[in-house]
Order: sequence, then C-alpha cells, then structure tokens
Amino acid sequence: MNNPNFWNDKNHSEEVINKLNTLKSKVDTIKNLKEKIEIDLKDLEDLTEQDIDFINIIEEDIKQIKHDYNLFELDVLLNGKYDSNNCILEIHSGAGGTEACDWVSMLYRMYQKYCENKNYKVEIIDKLDGEEAGIKSIYLLIKGINAYGYLKCEKGVHRLVRISPFDSNSRRHTSFASVDVTPEINNSVDIEIKDEDIKIDVYRSSGCGGQGVNTTDSAVRITHLPTKIVVTCQNERSQIKNKETAMKVLKSKLIALQLQKQEQEMNDIKGSQMSINFGSQIRSYVMHPYSMVKDHRTNVETSNVSKVLDGEIDMFIEAYLKLGVK
Repeated sequence: MNNPNFWNDKNHSEEVINKLNTLKSKVDTIKNLKEKIEIDLKDLEDLTEQDIDFINIIEEDIKQIKHDYNLFELDVLLNGKYDSNNCILEIHSGAGGTEACDWVSMLYRMYQKYCENKNYKVEIIDKLDGEEAGIKSIYLLIKGINAYGYLKCEKGVHRLVRISPFDSNSRRHTSFASVDVTPEINNSVDIEIKDEDIKIDVYRSSGCGGQGVNTTDSAVRITHLPTKIVVTCQNERSQIKNKETAMKVLKSKLIALQLQKQEQEMNDIKGSQMSINFGSQIRSYVMHPYSMVKDHRTNVETSNVSKVLDGEIDMFIEAYLKLGVK
C-alpha cells in the first residue's frame, strides 16, 4: 500500500485493502483474547483487598472469552479461496404457489436480520414480486468480511410447514424455497466470457407505481448460452450500470460452477457422500402441529422458530462449518 502506484489500479487496491482488513481482524481478535486471558495478578489482589467478589467477575470474563474464542475458531475455518468475499444470495419460490412466495419474503427478512446482526450491507440486485403476495424471486448482494464464508452454509432447499394465512379453512400447508449463494468475483479475476456465448436482452424494469415506474428499457437480462445461466438486474436506472452488475453476477456464477465441478471431482475421488447439491433439502421450519427448526445436515434443532426467523441462524452455520462440509 506504500507503493506510489498502489491507487492506480482500483480493482487491485480494493482487493488488497479487503485482504488487509481480514488479516487485521484476525490479529486484533488474537490480541484481545490474549489480553483477556492474561489476568493481572495485581488487579486480583486489589479486588481481594476491597472484598469484591472477583470469582463472579472472572466467571463472566471466562464466559466472554469462550464466546470470542468460538467466533475466532469459526473465522479460522473460513479458509476457502473466496470465503472472505462479498456474496450474491438468491431466493426462489418453489412448490406451494402463493404460500411459497410468502415463504421467500420470510426468508428474505430472516437474512436481512442476520446481516444486520453481522453489520453486513444488503443491496437488492433484482426482485420479482409474487402475483398475489410475497416475492417470487430475489437477488441480494451482501457486503461484509466473510459474507460468502458464512452464508454459503445456507445453500439448498428450505421447507416451511404451517397453518396457511391464505387458506380460509386454516389447513396446514408445506412450502419450499431454494437458496443459492455465490461469491462476488471482482474484475481482476481472469475468466473469459466470449461475446458469442452471451445473449443480452433489455426491457422496462418493474416498479411500485407512480414515480417509481421506470420509463426506459434499463433492465438487463444476460443469458450464457453454453451453461444456460440467466442473470438479471434492474436495480439501477442506468442500463449500463445494470449490465455491469449483471456481468459481475454472471462471472460469479461461472466461477461457482467451476468450484462445484472441482468439488464433485474431489468427492468422486474420495468416494464422499457428503456433497450438498442445490436441490437438496437442508432445513425444515415447522410451525404446526409443533414448533421446531431442524437442519438435516447437522441434526441441530431448536423449538424457537420465531427467533430463527428473526435472523438467529448462527447455531446452524456454526455446526455446518465445524462439520467440515465445504
């Protein structure tokens, strides 16, 4: 960073700064843990002389140290090539019609709450509302240190069982939504996308009505013909910016596809049966006839469904990372 030419290449400088911040965070955590563990004996002696119940104080310190150590242990597990990157999280409704669309909106809120707790920034890249209620599909750009490392654990199918608020007979319904997570890839990553391999369509983006309706064809849809991957972006009013964002999402998906192929090859060599595919059911959220959220990969479960839907999903992510599933 002290190089006079450091700021000439914006993409490279951002990559270096992000790496520096990640390393600083790890070093600072180690320093803080060390300071908390190395209790000054003189301070303990002073507390004893003042008849202060320092045992309770130490117990509270130990509890905090264990919590901080656990978080640091998870950070160490995030050693994948793109774990420290921002990520693109997309949620799509599955079987269940209007119920499934409502389930997507509930998952969107859950991840919003989780990101607030982690101090991550969330941007909507693309959103398609349901015909009657909820959201049919939504693409989110989540920015923060280790965003991909943590949220990659959420990739898969999420199942909801509840009494439907849309059913006048109050019957129990099962809804499905799929979640996909890919790392955001910056422009410095070398991946070739040939012009003849992509088809670009522009169209008028949807809005909330009135002044929210865009009167120009600014929304962009890019189809990668060899892989049939389709990405869309209508977040910006500028067609150029939407195209840039869509290309970045496409690049991220192609990188993720390469990683998936490599992992599959490694699993074939190892004879592993632990691979997690996009179409697999990873978690069930049951609200009727009993309350339970269970992750089928780790068997971690809780009866507090509302707490989970308020973004408290750390228990599932931690268990998944410690299981060693990549």
